[in-house]
Amino acid sequence: MSGRKHHEIWIEQCEAARTIKARYGLKAAFDYLIGEKLMNFASAASKHPEFARGFPRFISEARQMFTPEEMRTHITRLEREQSKKAGESLEEDELHRESPIAAAERLRQFATVKELLTSTKLGTS
Repeated sequence: MSGRKHHEIWIEQCEAARTIKARYGLKAAFDYLIGEKLMNFASAASKHPEFARGFPRFISEARQMFTPEEMRTHITRLEREQSKKAGESLEEDELHRESPIAAAERLRQFATVKELLTSTKLGTS
């Protein structure tokens, strides 16, 4: 897949999130874009340079779609839901449980995404 195709993926996802927001509300749009698509993109960016190149622009667009207060509120909600889900997964059988390494990586990526979305100022050093 070319760099252009990777670029189109997140643009299409942001457009879809705008439609979801208009039809189904803020929570549905946030869960779709941040909880699902941006987290999947972050995972891909950690393994593939072509995704990593588009990641800052995806973050920038996501920051423009939601207010800082919406970001804080819904990221806090996603964190609570993840904690609850992690507790429930301990009760499930071994076949469905996420490996400790995968769980740690997912939490690390979530923390990075959270910081990028809620930071008052982004820049390069």
